[in-house]
Amino acid sequence: MPTIDGAVKSLPEPVRRLVLKHSELIKFAIVGGTTFVVDMAVYYALVFSVLEAKPVIARIISGVVAVILSYVLNREWAFKNRGGREKHHEAMLFFGISGIGVLLAAAPLWLGNNVFNMRENIQGVELAIVDFILGFIIGNLLGMGFRFWALRRFAFPDEQPRGGEGGSTDIHPNSDELSDEELGHA
Repeated sequence: MPTIDGAVKSLPEPVRRLVLKHSELIKFAIVGGTTFVVDMAVYYALVFSVLEAKPVIARIISGVVAVILSYVLNREWAFKNRGGREKHHEAMLFFGISGIGVLLAAAPLWLGNNVFNMRENIQGVELAIVDFILGFIIGNLLGMGFRFWALRRFAFPDEQPRGGEGGSTDIHPNSDELSDEELGHA
């Protein structure tokens, strides 16, 4: 079975260097895609059952479930080469930042329901589509942008200042060293 490392090494050199240079962003996006699916599944399970009349509460609950999964995946994979903080301090920052991200993700849905009273004007499939656009497209874009910036800045800062190309601590690493270091195998 091919591994991610093997897949990256098989890419043509210009693409491989670009992937390695932006590996944290790519991993963050993969974690985000995974938690997006979990978030959406929990949200729709709640909103089409016990929380039908309370979509904002369902959105917050689904966001919290997704944040817990996101912490595990980001800590152990996307930002595993970062650190410099004790685990409890890092976790507190992660969940604080992610809590703000959940509120940002729920904000467009809250505005649609409480300021523009959209639940009084639309129903059924149209309501589900509007909920999806507000809560999962617009809301997640707001929350994702904030979380990526804040997690890199506060929860998972660089342990050491960046050295050479692509974050390597070597000033002039060869391609194999760069791949190993950036993929967290050095």
